[in-house]
Amino acid sequence: MTILVTGGTGTLGTLVVPRLLAAGRTVRVLSRHDRPAADGVRYVRGDLVAGTGLTGALDGVDTVLHLAGGAKGDDTAARHLADAMARAGGVRHVVMVSVIGADTMPLGWFRAKRDAERAVADSGVPWTVLRAAQFHTLVRTMAGKLTRFPVVPDPRGLRFEPVDPREVADRLVALALGAPAGLVPDLAGPRTYTFAELLRTVRPRPALPLPLAGRVGRAYRDGENLAGENATRGARTWEEFLAEG
Repeated sequence: MTILVTGGTGTLGTLVVPRLLAAGRTVRVLSRHDRPAADGVRYVRGDLVAGTGLTGALDGVDTVLHLAGGAKGDDTAARHLADAMARAGGVRHVVMVSVIGADTMPLGWFRAKRDAERAVADSGVPWTVLRAAQFHTLVRTMAGKLTRFPVVPDPRGLRFEPVDPREVADRLVALALGAPAGLVPDLAGPRTYTFAELLRTVRPRPALPLPLAGRVGRAYRDGENLAGENATRGARTWEEFLAEG
């Protein structure tokens, strides 16, 4: 099996690629820049948002693991990937990582993820989509930036269920090596935290309570960004992640 990984050099991709190699798969990584082959991985040049280089990247590929994402353009990237997979004809399974709340949160980034999911589902290629919570690494970076200030915001009703990216990587590899399964149960961390709780565990600071207004505020207060009762829960807690340094 040859697997093309998009986003293979990112936080999640650098965890997924070694796991695929350990499982005996041939791994190809899509990159916007030329890179020499290394550690058993072949890099192919292509740009998902621009839609360039994808035909060659997909040549001989059985499975696509779509991990690439950014602040904007995820919907465009997924449409270009879907079109290229349809033209290639040989892809038998595409696995995509998305975000919990993609179909409910009234924010542009979530809507782009929702549209990306739809593009993958409409590609004609059998598919699997895993929606995951925010990674421990992302939450720590965000908290570290905010706690540089003497007083930190405390948006009332804002909650997160941070998940360890290693557990997300394990789940995605299992899905990629399995049969297409459509939309699978969400993957979130074992605990729910308020925003203020997460900030305090990184660096204690006085908090300024703030209201969450409008549709976005209501969605967060209603927990639209949180996993449902049928979700899969990771084992590593936020506190254990921080203790690892």
